[in-house]
Amino acid sequence: MPSFDVVSELDHHEVDNAVDQANRELAQRYDFKGTESSIEKTAEGLVIRSNSEGRLDAARDVLESKMVRRKVSLKSLDAQKPQPAGGQMWRQLIKLKEGIDKEKAKAIVKFVKESKIKVQASIQGDELRVSGKKRDDLQACIAAIKEQDFDLPLKFKNFRD
Repeated sequence: MPSFDVVSELDHHEVDNAVDQANRELAQRYDFKGTESSIEKTAEGLVIRSNSEGRLDAARDVLESKMVRRKVSLKSLDAQKPQPAGGQMWRQLIKLKEGIDKEKAKAIVKFVKESKIKVQASIQGDELRVSGKKRDDLQACIAAIKEQDFDLPLKFKNFRD
């Protein structure tokens, strides 16, 4: 029976490249000279540091522009509130969203069922498996899911006949 998987995953190599490019631009730009602005990738996500809240926002804009160029969806970024980090420094954590949580998975399954396309969707951990009898039904399902905005960077893989 034909099937495909719906996943939400990041290309961490591209994220690393975007962070490197953003750091290089922060080091080169005149308006960031002497601000000690930096972006680093940690276990909890991306951390932006700067000496003012305004510079923090500007550094985040630089990072987002590099992410878009590297084809990393901005839906996978979850910016937290900026916090003082001691002295005049400010810090902002940007969590990286990966995987489909239970509520979003249930919403996608409900949407697929309500679309009246002859396919079955099942939740498998942090991804969804959609199967049906006809390849055309699966392709229609992919198109319908792409049209709907679930606030996640969804990818479709393992399409099997």
